[in-house]
Amino acid sequence: MLRVHLTEATPPPVLSSTEEGRIKIYMLTFSQKIIRIVSQIPKGKTLAYKQVAMQAGNPKAARAVGNILNKYYSKCIANKKPTIPCHRVIRADGAIGGYAKGEKEKKRLLQKEKAYL
Repeated sequence: MLRVHLTEATPPPVLSSTEEGRIKIYMLTFSQKIIRIVSQIPKGKTLAYKQVAMQAGNPKAARAVGNILNKYYSKCIANKKPTIPCHRVIRADGAIGGYAKGEKEKKRLLQKEKAYL
């Protein structure tokens, strides 16, 4: 008999088998997808909020992407955990967009990475 266990964990595989032969299916929330996508943006590159939303499966949720990143960053700072490169997400029109540490700091970081001139 095959048993399927649903969990909200965020491991790399979508399907994995356990020692007992059971298969675990990992269901990623929209927020988890956003964090995974943004954490993979390489240095010197940027994505628009809308592009992140499209990759996560909801092209109309560009504003939600910004809110998720802001909340995630705040939690990382509060819990002293490493943050993700959320400064690499900009507006679709090429403007900087918001940032928890301020737009000047976001622009400075992007210029340092040669991702924004």
